[in-house]
Parts: sequence; C-alpha cells; structure tokens
Amino acid sequence: MKIEIIPCLKDNYSYIIIDLKNKNTCVVDPSVSKPIINFLEKNNLQLNYILNTHHHYDHVGGNAELKKKYKAKIVGFEGDCERIPEIDIMLKDGEIWKQDNFEAKVMHIPGHTLGHICFYFYNENNLFTGDTLFSLGCGRIFEGTYEQMFASLEKIKKLPPKTKIYCGHEYTLQNSKFCITYDGKNQNLIKKIQEIKEKLAKNKPTIPSTLEEELKNNIFLRSNNDKIKTNLNMNNSSSLVTFSKLRDLKDNF
Repeated sequence: MKIEIIPCLKDNYSYIIIDLKNKNTCVVDPSVSKPIINFLEKNNLQLNYILNTHHHYDHVGGNAELKKKYKAKIVGFEGDCERIPEIDIMLKDGEIWKQDNFEAKVMHIPGHTLGHICFYFYNENNLFTGDTLFSLGCGRIFEGTYEQMFASLEKIKKLPPKTKIYCGHEYTLQNSKFCITYDGKNQNLIKKIQEIKEKLAKNKPTIPSTLEEELKNNIFLRSNNDKIKTNLNMNNSSSLVTFSKLRDLKDNF
C-alpha cells in the first residue's frame, strides 16, 4: 500500500491509499473533490472507496462529486449514518472492513463529535484519526465530553508504538507551541519542534507522526506526567482532570 497526502482547503489533509498490486484506491476524508480528482487523473487511477471519519463539512465535502464521477462506495460509522452524505457502507465499532486488499478496523472514538471513528489499517500499522488525535494535539470537544475524548485517546494509546498517525489537519507547529508552554523541559519535544520547523520550511507536511513520538511529545497523551501536573499546579489531580484542564487551556491559547 502507498499513501499520498493531498492538501485541501486551508490546512486539511485528505489521504489517497493506493493498492499497488491492482491500482485500487480509497480516499480518507475528502474535504473537496478537485485535488482528489487531479491526483487520480494525473496518475491514471480510479477511485473505489471513500472513507469518512466524521461528518464535518471539511471531511465530507467531496463525497457527492467523487461518488458521482467514480461510482465509489462511501464508508462510515453506522451511528452517524444520517450525517455522512450519501453513505453506502455502514460499519460498527470494532468491525473489520475488508474490500479488495484493503483491511481496516473501525474504532469509535467520540469526543470531537459523537459519531467520530478512526480507521486502523493494522497490517500496515496506519491509523487515520480525523480530528481526534493530531500531531502534538487533540481535537476540540464539540459534541462529546471530556471523559469521552480522554477515553478515546486512551484507546489509541494502546495501539503498537510504531503506528503511523495520519490526522486531518496541519496544526503541528501551533500545537507544539502549546505543548512546550507546559512541558518546557521535554528534550524529545524540543528536538521534535526543530524537526517540524525544518519540514515546514521545505513545504513538507509534518504528517505522519508515529504513536511512539506522540506518547513522548503530545501533552494530551501525557496528562499522567508528574512534571506536567506540577507545571499546572495540579499535583493531586487525576489524569482525566489534568487532561480536561489542558483542553480548556488550549481552547483559549
């Protein structure tokens, strides 16, 4: 499998997954259709499937035109089927989606939205997290609760450390500024920020990261860290309470 990162809108990323054996493709979260079509036509590819992590317009905006042009099947969460435009295949939490040579586990990860899922391509260790887990960040909580978002991130943390994280936006540099504010002595993070700046200076995406990197650097996955709690004056707080405070601080950062 090969993954192509397709920039869309201001800072969105869509992803085209190509099966190199038979040239079948699927796209994850097509914000708009034009850059997807341009890539497919340039590379003489057809689109077979559209995978949606959640219903927000900047993740499903290309659904209708892509489905019409390529007769692609739209895949999403059963619990959010009324809000995924033109959905064809409705999947449950924990269900394995297998089509052609594509094989992914659906993980329900509410918080950003109640019907948010990620697609875990476990054979290749690729995770498409939408707007739940970002590089050095996590999504705003629009529909869910702090408890739901915290539990969703804890679920992701249990995956293999080498898992590659493909998220929905290029927010990494701004996220890093927040992380370093409350985790300023984290040497791994300091090194990571330099790498981020170098990539962006070359107009390269900072995505994917790995779960291993996120566990070392992403403050929202480190709310159990004593140094971070001390920096927040929350030494006696639970990881959930600390996470909730961090999410509130980030909303106003």
